[in-house]
Amino acid sequence: MSTSDAISRSRPGGGLDRFFHISERGSTVATEVRGGVVTFFAMAYIVLLNPLIIGTGADREGTVLGIPQVAAATALVAGVMSILFGVVAKYPFGIATGLGLNTLVAVTLVGQQGLTWPEAMGLVVIDGLIICALAVSGFRTAVFRAIPDSMKAAMSVGIGMFIALIGLVDSGFVRRIPDAAMTTVPVQLGIGGSIASWPTLVFVIGLILCGFAVIRNIPGGLFISIVVTTVISLIVEHFVGAGSSADSPTGWSLAVPGLPDSLGGVPDLSIVGNVDLLGAFTHAGVIAASLLVFTLVLANFFDAMGTMTALGRQANLTDERGELPDMKRALVVEGFGAVVGGAASSSSNTVFVDSSAGIADGARTGLANVVTGVLFLLAMFFTPLYEVVPIEAAAPVLVIVGSLMMMQVGTIEWSKFYIALPAFLTIVTMPFTYSIADGIGVGFISFTLMALFAGKRREIHWIMWLISALFVLFFAHGPLMAVLG
Repeated sequence: MSTSDAISRSRPGGGLDRFFHISERGSTVATEVRGGVVTFFAMAYIVLLNPLIIGTGADREGTVLGIPQVAAATALVAGVMSILFGVVAKYPFGIATGLGLNTLVAVTLVGQQGLTWPEAMGLVVIDGLIICALAVSGFRTAVFRAIPDSMKAAMSVGIGMFIALIGLVDSGFVRRIPDAAMTTVPVQLGIGGSIASWPTLVFVIGLILCGFAVIRNIPGGLFISIVVTTVISLIVEHFVGAGSSADSPTGWSLAVPGLPDSLGGVPDLSIVGNVDLLGAFTHAGVIAASLLVFTLVLANFFDAMGTMTALGRQANLTDERGELPDMKRALVVEGFGAVVGGAASSSSNTVFVDSSAGIADGARTGLANVVTGVLFLLAMFFTPLYEVVPIEAAAPVLVIVGSLMMMQVGTIEWSKFYIALPAFLTIVTMPFTYSIADGIGVGFISFTLMALFAGKRREIHWIMWLISALFVLFFAHGPLMAVLG
């Protein structure tokens, strides 16, 4: 009997089963492996997208990180951190470079503040060290416990809408209308209000397949849907040649489906370790650099907290208090992702909301994360792992997951306006700003004020007051930086 057969047939109570709590969480090895693969394909676009965000711009010294180098570092850190999180925290939450955080590094730290890439990555490392210290001290856990249940539910629903919007936008189903159009409508359906591209049509087909799989409770249905949609994508591209969206609005969003000319090669990891921890404080000044670190910490802190809350609820892994068992350990490992990401010049790594795709397909344990991590490591060498599957084939799963997470909206007490308004603002701000942290910040501030207005001062934990004040500073960091010059 082969090793794979032995693993697949491992009885409840076996070593692998006990370590990852597979049977305890109502899963199987096969389900975890499948879920890990689904999560990888839902997250793999980051290996293509992160290089476009931080790999193409020059810093004040003219240094460019480079697309191949950033792609390799992105896959490396995602692989290592996903495996580490799976083994230590034992949850199926994939880790990779955080979207929004990488834009903050590229646009604000390097583009506006004039830091070099090593200086910017040095601040990311410091950000990670602070978050790890907060997690070890138990402060992150205390913050989580101070959040009202209504806000936790709103965070989960908002993240669900955010996930769905990512899928709709990445597939081209929803597109932004350029400002030059002189219209008050910021987005539109497809192109000119119609499904006018083959890639978007493929997305629609994939969405129908995923919906059918969920309704029929087909085992591995979402994974099967991704595979079938990918095959359809390959066929469509072969016959119509839609190409890339960089060349035409009717092209594929990121990866153009097709069998590559080569299987890859040795990854270029030359940017790994190129970090300057104190250079930003010398260049920008202690006060300005400290404010930049504060911005990174607050965004990273609550982005991860909101994501882990939503994923834990989706997977039914939370206890009666709505908390993940051994949450402190998970928060420490997640915080370490920022340290490793900064040290490898791939930007801060955090729990990835797209892990919800694997959870929807049955993943419940850290074994799924190990599978996801191994695939990321292989992606450094074997290009087809992330270039064959277009985002249009994975995006339908994100929309399905968003609809499933929407079910938690019923647990919010909408009849009480001091609860309803903050919950509503949290839910809508996340997708509209493309930021989990922004949604949480708006929700925290509004809840604190509305509860105070409603005479519910005793329901406001002192930590809520503190975090609300910090978010006021966070939202004002632009003017504050301008004052500091």
